Amino acid sequence: MVFRCFAALAAVGCAVLAAQEAPHAFVGARIIPIDAPVIERGTLLVRAGRIVAVGPTAEVRVPDDAVTVDAAGRTIMPGLICSHSHIGAVAGADSSGPIQPEVRALDSINPLDPGIQKAQAGGITTVNVMPGSGHLLSGQTIYLKLRDGRTVDELAIKLPDGSLAGGIKMANGTNPQRDPPFAGTRGKAAALVRAQFHRAREYQAKIAAAAGDPSKLPERNLGLEALVDVLEQKRVVHHHTHRQDDILTVLRLQQEFGFRLVLHHVSEGWMVAEQIAAAKVPCSVIVIDSPGGKLEAAHLSLATGGILDRAGVLVGFHTDDGITDSRLFLRSAALAVRAGMDRDKALQALTIANARMLDLQDRIGTLTVGKDADFVVLSGDPFSVYTRVLQTWVEGKKVFDFADPKDRVYAMGGYGASDGQAMSMCCFATQEGQ
Repeated sequence: MVFRCFAALAAVGCAVLAAQEAPHAFVGARIIPIDAPVIERGTLLVRAGRIVAVGPTAEVRVPDDAVTVDAAGRTIMPGLICSHSHIGAVAGADSSGPIQPEVRALDSINPLDPGIQKAQAGGITTVNVMPGSGHLLSGQTIYLKLRDGRTVDELAIKLPDGSLAGGIKMANGTNPQRDPPFAGTRGKAAALVRAQFHRAREYQAKIAAAAGDPSKLPERNLGLEALVDVLEQKRVVHHHTHRQDDILTVLRLQQEFGFRLVLHHVSEGWMVAEQIAAAKVPCSVIVIDSPGGKLEAAHLSLATGGILDRAGVLVGFHTDDGITDSRLFLRSAALAVRAGMDRDKALQALTIANARMLDLQDRIGTLTVGKDADFVVLSGDPFSVYTRVLQTWVEGKKVFDFADPKDRVYAMGGYGASDGQAMSMCCFATQEGQ
């Protein structure tokens, strides 16, 4: 049934130009801009990778040279943003030490990993790819656009100064507890982190005192350089944490050293929602709907997103792929709505809220004129169990089409769907420290 009803959109694929010289107009769709009311019968006009118009079909003028797509009966919303993912077979720090800020996710991502295509099949257009949580600090994260590329450089998001966008991954709780030189207790874990940040402050002070004189500069230390970026709020700390006491420990460290912070997972975040809100720290929440896993997540609740939102916390959702499947990302927000979260806030948690956590809100997260043309075409309401992702577009280029058998295998599974895929073991101590 899906194949027949989507034939009109599929036929347009052959007309898509490599650089999209012609504008594309998606006409008659139900459009969810996120930053504006839903448009029941609207038109989305994109050109050269950007959104150039969005509004009621009767009010949007479609240029004569536009490729017009009949999207009646479809829903269009911004591309989904996953603020915590491990796709691309990412691997970070190793077993040589618990804190390794010099390690970069950039240097370990396989852009041909099928997990990337599966994320596209789930409507995800931007991800924060992170090393695992088996360390107190496992390395630098990288923000990727899920373009069709053969090198990680083709996927990496670049900042205006040409540098790569990304944060730094930290963790506490049981995951990084191991034999020395790792911490064996929660108290020792916090002590090791605190000591390393003090070393970074000293390194920062020596650089400032050198005033640009090469002879006075300290010996270069790539790890301390990365932590100075954190102290100077150039790089956001993405912090894995579950238990309420672990959450408060992270907030204590953040207050002491003044770094920018996003709390991830927060299984017991509902217990300390007021403290998180008072600290003005965003939360990237994982939604797990089945029992099992680790003891420190035993009190995880589907209501966490709604409780945090009502307390005044900026809330996003994430997949932690492969802990949850990128193809089911919409389901995470739907379950939160079932547990009491406001529907509009749940939609924001998949889009603009995560964009803000990645400092990309000016480029992505809403269907706004001037932003990147990242959007997903759905067969129905985003939170219906019957809805399918039909197409995913990144910067005006189609990267997933359910009507294409080569793409459909990533959405549905089948022979070859996982060939070459490697799961990053984010929660266990392996040879690579993941």
